[in-house]
Amino acid sequence: MSDAPAELGKKPLDLESVRRQIVEDDLIIETRGLTKKYDKLLAVNDLSLHVPRGSIYGFAGPNGAGKTSTMRILTTLMLPTSGQAFVAGIEVTKDPRAVRRLIGYMPDYFGVYDDMKVWEYLDFFAACYDIPEGDRPGMISDLLDLVDLTHRRDDMVDKLSRGLQQRLCLARTLVHDPQVLILDEPASGLDPRARIEIRELLVELAKMGKTIFFSTHILADVAEICTHIGIVEAGQIVLQGKMEDIRRRLMPNRQAVITLLDRAEEAKRILDGIRGVLEVHQMPEEGGRKRLKVHFDGDDQLLSTMMQALAAQSIPMVNFSEQSEDLETVFMKVTKGIVS
Repeated sequence: MSDAPAELGKKPLDLESVRRQIVEDDLIIETRGLTKKYDKLLAVNDLSLHVPRGSIYGFAGPNGAGKTSTMRILTTLMLPTSGQAFVAGIEVTKDPRAVRRLIGYMPDYFGVYDDMKVWEYLDFFAACYDIPEGDRPGMISDLLDLVDLTHRRDDMVDKLSRGLQQRLCLARTLVHDPQVLILDEPASGLDPRARIEIRELLVELAKMGKTIFFSTHILADVAEICTHIGIVEAGQIVLQGKMEDIRRRLMPNRQAVITLLDRAEEAKRILDGIRGVLEVHQMPEEGGRKRLKVHFDGDDQLLSTMMQALAAQSIPMVNFSEQSEDLETVFMKVTKGIVS
């Protein structure tokens, strides 16, 4: 388990302020027909990404889907077989040095240095980016505070837990103040608490104006914090866009589940008579309680109307909740279970 203070992991994630600053047509990462072949293996297949500036973009897919290959091309570590990739309008194969100044990259596996303290680790990478020596102490203090490692600044890097090393590596990606963070499986191998802390850090960085582009096969991470998602399978994008738009597209009608103590048939007749209600059917009982599923086409006012209509007839409601399509269901709908 990580050694963060107890208050971490309890504060609500403020995603609304992140969404307000996103301009959809201002793409900071874009690929056009991106393709990468390894002999006979087609790892990335005509991939087209659209990542808006300031977004938290989850690049989701199973292991072997081509996520790491795509990221290595975006970070100038590997050349594509064909196609183009752009970061902030700069083609990565044409001016890789300029791209490296714009991005902070955290690979899925990173080495640590023996006999180096936490602050020395950050100082070393700051020197690699030509940060003036006089500017480094203040910058290092700010970064350690951001990732909540100030109290570990004099610890040896190789003695930190996996979660603390992950946070230190995230701080390392920020030493040159990049516009874009490209993170390959940032929560991989972490315990639940450490994963929550990493997610909170990513939201904080997005609120500071950074674009976060991260790969994962853990759909809960995407559902919790992402403003946008791209689902990749066998090297191809099968679905991408804003989270709420994708859920709405795959679930065009809203649904609500009503739990009752009794009088389910009467409740069904009342609901069937309300304009905008498309279908009402009984679900299996749960703990002796009756349940109705309501499909409807309308706004929150219609939800209120349904509740008021049942309450007016003293229908004994125990619970009334709207159902949303979870990301696992979305993923299963749009993928076929193939690997490139």
